[in-house]
Amino acid sequence: MRKLPHERSGLMTGGESKPCRAARLAPLCASLLLLSSLLLLLAAAQGCGTPPPQSVGASRSLEQGGGAAQSAGRHGDGPAGMAFINGGKFRMGSDEDMPYEGPAHEVTVNSFWMDSREVSVGEFARFVEATGYVTEAERFGWSGVFDASDGEWHRVDGADWRHPEGPRAPPAPDNEPVTQVSWADAEAFARWAGKRLPTEAEWEYAARGGLEGKRYSWGDELRPGGRAVANWWQGHFPEQNTAEDGFRGRAPVGSFAPNGYGLYDTAGNVWEWCEDWFDAGYYEHSPARDPKGPDAGDERVIRGGSWMCSENYCTNYRVAARGHTAPDSGLNNLGFRCARDP
Repeated sequence: MRKLPHERSGLMTGGESKPCRAARLAPLCASLLLLSSLLLLLAAAQGCGTPPPQSVGASRSLEQGGGAAQSAGRHGDGPAGMAFINGGKFRMGSDEDMPYEGPAHEVTVNSFWMDSREVSVGEFARFVEATGYVTEAERFGWSGVFDASDGEWHRVDGADWRHPEGPRAPPAPDNEPVTQVSWADAEAFARWAGKRLPTEAEWEYAARGGLEGKRYSWGDELRPGGRAVANWWQGHFPEQNTAEDGFRGRAPVGSFAPNGYGLYDTAGNVWEWCEDWFDAGYYEHSPARDPKGPDAGDERVIRGGSWMCSENYCTNYRVAARGHTAPDSGLNNLGFRCARDP
């Protein structure tokens, strides 16, 4: 039985984050703050409309290597909107943050293609128009919407990918990342597009953009040059949102400079579904080459954090941060991007 976040038990406590385990209302920028009151908060306002300073690209690229030119340059005739990621070896996970993000371990992945941007509302609309697909949120008839005015999640009838905040709110612009999509919805889109969802290992390897051992996809400094270079919550969550990054909610895809592999929004904006089932202890015994996650589970992996992640509440915009939620989850801070084999 699907429930709202405050109706469920079993939330992880302590530490930085895990999206709520509610059957569909999971990715609340993770929660590891002893959520007994479950003000699982996370502000669902639309973007404030002020674009981020264009100069963030310069500061963000300070620590980036030449991975993008190497990975994409040889495959310029590849799938539109995708970056070619040369396979290689990297150190996955972290020994410094949440227990289920470790141990840090060496992983090798094969080469693959990755969407340079999160799938947009406009792209998802073309899929729906071509196939007549009906999302799980539409079949359920309701979804969870965070109300910034009271800091609570609510069951909202008619909330879906077209109207992530509900039918009385403005529709989502075509250039925003599509949200209110479940794992099955994302997988259906990927199959229609001739793609697939990335594995968790592929996602982290690509998100690192060629930077070895860094905390964020742009380096170790959260605000390089004093600027917010990704769409995450600035201010004290949930009562204060300074919109330092130029947005109070979701940002149009590609609003910030890409990482070293040419990928946008690998930190913040919206959580992204991965192919893998989630297992807190998986890193302790995962294969060293192209791990694909456990054979079964109750929750799927989500990565990247969202615009609801803040310094005081969670920091899941870290490149090693792991999230997990039930496959039928759909929320206004959860989307996806696709991968493809060469």
